[in-house]
Amino acid sequence: MAAPTVDHERFGWEVGWTARSVALGHGFGSPFLPFTGPTALVPPLYTYLLALVFRVFGLYSVASAAVILSLNSLFSALTCLPIYFSVKHAMGMRLARLAAAAWVIYPFAIYFSADRVWEYALTALLFATCFWAAQQLHLHKKLSAWLGFGILFGLTTLSNPSILSALPFLLLIPMFKLKRTGGHWFRNGVVAAVAFLMVCAPWIIRNQRVMHTTSLVRDGFWLEFWAGNNGDTSDSNPGWAHPASNPVEMQKYQTLGETAYLAEKHQLATAFIQHHPFFFAAVSVRRAVRFWTSYWSFDRNYLRREPLDVPNVFFCTFLTIFMLRGLRRWWKEDRGAALPIALLVAIFPLPYYLTHSSMDYRQPIEPQIVILVTVGIFGLANQDDPFGTPEYEASNDAQVLVGA
Repeated sequence: MAAPTVDHERFGWEVGWTARSVALGHGFGSPFLPFTGPTALVPPLYTYLLALVFRVFGLYSVASAAVILSLNSLFSALTCLPIYFSVKHAMGMRLARLAAAAWVIYPFAIYFSADRVWEYALTALLFATCFWAAQQLHLHKKLSAWLGFGILFGLTTLSNPSILSALPFLLLIPMFKLKRTGGHWFRNGVVAAVAFLMVCAPWIIRNQRVMHTTSLVRDGFWLEFWAGNNGDTSDSNPGWAHPASNPVEMQKYQTLGETAYLAEKHQLATAFIQHHPFFFAAVSVRRAVRFWTSYWSFDRNYLRREPLDVPNVFFCTFLTIFMLRGLRRWWKEDRGAALPIALLVAIFPLPYYLTHSSMDYRQPIEPQIVILVTVGIFGLANQDDPFGTPEYEASNDAQVLVGA
């Protein structure tokens, strides 16, 4: 953590300010420095965890910083487990060990958990567990397993709703596999979906009653969309577009209230797209390139603000090349087993192509990226562990890999 500032911005930004409001007894609100009332700009799970840390260890205290960053690091370390079991299930012991070891030394896993007060590590842990569970869900015909999956995915959504795009295929693929074996695929799928909705329903109802919005978990999409689509390409996410760093926007937010303020951004953003469709298409492609390579600009002023972008471009491009190589190898070996992770890589980033992108937005799927990079570097062979080969597991584990 950096040295504390007057507004404690680095201590969680919007999540930190909202957690402060909860800890002080003002309710879930005030996502910026002034106390402005209820909010739905941030998801609740990690925010309430941080509020609990504030209540026990002190508001913006050194002890609270040590505790929350230690918890983040613990979440990141525990992510090795779903990575290990996910790869072991699909590709054997050798690659499972390599992928788990890769996560231990993965720079993004270390940096974003040990330096940032945000939900990155918690979401990565929860979603990696969801992904592992979805790989084996079709092997469990009892309702309890499907119920548990729905509950787990609901909790993950309350941590970061960006993973919602993965729910349809993570649920439909095991339902299809279960149908092929004659199981109660429809019943089990409905149970999982209902469990998911039951977990999320209280927060949806809260947002409807308090914020008068129908957003599932958070309502800030149009602010982020406008921030990335207003004609300013000096940065992928220009700071002036956010109330936290622009007094003019902060005044508008306070005057209009959150719901009306976001409605205005919706109008501004859609009007801009209507008048500049080709600009929007071009900058969306540029954001897609940034998501996978970290490249945005080599302009001197930009690099002065982001001095680590140049080495990061080489690192992220290396990762993407080997990720695609790993996906290709896995797809050629077993399309059925590779399909979920292929869909995840293709679908998850789409909202960020439309709004703004940077490396921290990849964190929910970084464990799957590391898995694919591991396959890209080391291949699928398991010569050192014949009892962990895909062929062995496929013939002895209820046809796991061939799509039971």
